[in-house]
Amino acid sequence: MVQGKKVIVGVTGSIAAYKSAFLVRALIRKGAHVRVVMTPAAEQFIPPITLATLSRHPVLRDLADASGQTWNNHIELARWADVLVIAPLSANTLAKLAHGLCDNLLTAVYLSARCPVVLAPAMDEDMWLHAATQANVTTLLQRNHHIVPVEHGELASGLVGMGRMAEPENIVAFLEDLFQKKTQPSPLDGLAALVTAGPTFEPIDPVRFIGNYSTGKMGIALAEALLEHGAHVTLILGPSVEPVPASNQLKVIRVHTADEMYQQTLRFFPQAKITIMAAAVADYTPAQPAASKLKKLEHESMTLTLRPTTDILHELGQLKQPGQVLVGFALETDYEFDNALQKLYKKNLDFIVLNSLRDPGAGFGHDTNRITIIDRNGQSLAFPLKTKREAAQDIVNFVATLLKSSAASE
Repeated sequence: MVQGKKVIVGVTGSIAAYKSAFLVRALIRKGAHVRVVMTPAAEQFIPPITLATLSRHPVLRDLADASGQTWNNHIELARWADVLVIAPLSANTLAKLAHGLCDNLLTAVYLSARCPVVLAPAMDEDMWLHAATQANVTTLLQRNHHIVPVEHGELASGLVGMGRMAEPENIVAFLEDLFQKKTQPSPLDGLAALVTAGPTFEPIDPVRFIGNYSTGKMGIALAEALLEHGAHVTLILGPSVEPVPASNQLKVIRVHTADEMYQQTLRFFPQAKITIMAAAVADYTPAQPAASKLKKLEHESMTLTLRPTTDILHELGQLKQPGQVLVGFALETDYEFDNALQKLYKKNLDFIVLNSLRDPGAGFGHDTNRITIIDRNGQSLAFPLKTKREAAQDIVNFVATLLKSSAASE
């Protein structure tokens, strides 16, 4: 799918810059037309002559040549491209792109680009997970740029974690998938989707509550993946501080309690072709929340009477109509597969996503997840530890496959 495509490869200052040589070579072998633009810092990690030889074109590095008599027309270059790929993308250049700074040829090309922008970050784990970096990533996603997920492995610091630039073959596959989506619309394109995410907070009194450790990251990632497939998404989000994407195809409904989530889910479920219930809804809520703050009584214990909340997923399973796809999650610690399969059948789901708290890096609060998808036939598909964005893509791709199979059998 990249054959004949005009690709600008931007290279920034990162130890992962050596991988850009393999990326350029892979693109050339696939039949792409490649031009390379380097930042000044990138030259500390890979010589321009390597990339010039592989791309079969001079590497562009400066707005003007050494004589100052001619300049590289960044506008013309940006309009030439079918896609701009920046790989590796350092934390510094990532911040520049997010804030619109323009101090070298690559950032000038970026600001002039009308084509899709694909970014492959590369940095140490602490830098990748820093709130500033994640805010910048969110800003770029809100511009409908494409982020190639970082990978888990050995880092330049000697540590092992998230932040490695994706391998060149994975970036090429990402580009092929991107171009394929442009020529072959997703079966989710234009469909209404409903996602629940985050915890619920059940009030004990005006200042205290019963809750859980869910952050909403997985559900928000699912909403983003559905948007990328062209769906119109309603996200019902419990108390969460995680950023959500800005899109005219996304409606965000904020709720706090299990009952509020239930009421809003009932409101939007009938119109939803796809519903993914990723929220960690409280199973119990205080029977009689206090109207005023409860005072601590010295040397005395407190007893709370709890009542069960409505099982939202079970209710939706009873209401589900032919053609609707309903997906649930199962977070288990014991007899994981059996419990998940029982939940799938009991709640009339099309498939269920299993998490195990026994898996390091999975579950609440992590940026990674390890999932197993189980369908109605009891068949399972296990995935390795991935970022939650990658895991969300796997889940949404499974939904797309399910819809394709359903359409083919009609």
